[in-house]
Amino acid sequence: MLSAWCTSNGLVLGQQKVQDKSNEITAIPALLDVLVLKGCLVTIDAMGCQQAIAEKIIQQEGDYILAVKDNQKFLHQDIQEAFEHAAIEDYYSQTELAHGRIETRTTSLITDMDWICSRELWAGLACIIRVEATREQKKSGLTENSTRYYISSKTATAQYFQASIRSHWAIENKLHWMLDVAFGEDNSKKRKNNSAQNFSLISKIALHMIQKHPQDPARGAKKISVKRKRKIAA
Repeated sequence: MLSAWCTSNGLVLGQQKVQDKSNEITAIPALLDVLVLKGCLVTIDAMGCQQAIAEKIIQQEGDYILAVKDNQKFLHQDIQEAFEHAAIEDYYSQTELAHGRIETRTTSLITDMDWICSRELWAGLACIIRVEATREQKKSGLTENSTRYYISSKTATAQYFQASIRSHWAIENKLHWMLDVAFGEDNSKKRKNNSAQNFSLISKIALHMIQKHPQDPARGAKKISVKRKRKIAA
């Protein structure tokens, strides 16, 4: 089930079932068709990095940030080459300590699209982005490094892109993880007709209501988990 997640409101705006013997590439355009994208920024992982999807977002007067991996091999190589040889036009770095680890993220930005051979095929392409992350475990001292690349139609600062790319992953821990852990969606045996799709929609509505429900002031700082709120409501 493909979901459109509004980061600012923590709300699912729509969903689209991925048909059998198909994949997200065909489901994403169908989901975009039911959304109002004017003035919105759409972030999609590497599966959705397709020229037709970028063009559809631009046609609907939105902007995009698309992750780029080897499924777009030549584009990926062009971006890597650009960051190896071209001058960085803007960058932003941030270090945080959380969950027993120190994480540093550095976002770099290039707007010179001459490095992209197929730039005319990507509607509205305005910049390429690199995010370098270093994660150090405080106890063990082990360090992990990762580098990710993106394309965007938006004209903005490196700080803006870093915040937008980070917020993209809210769909994982605020929606997908919650539906799995609190609602047991991954273990669901519903298969008949549209039952899986219908119950997924109901679960998302219920999850949103639970997440927006205020904490009981009498409990002080102690929070009630989504799973327990659900049981109390029952």
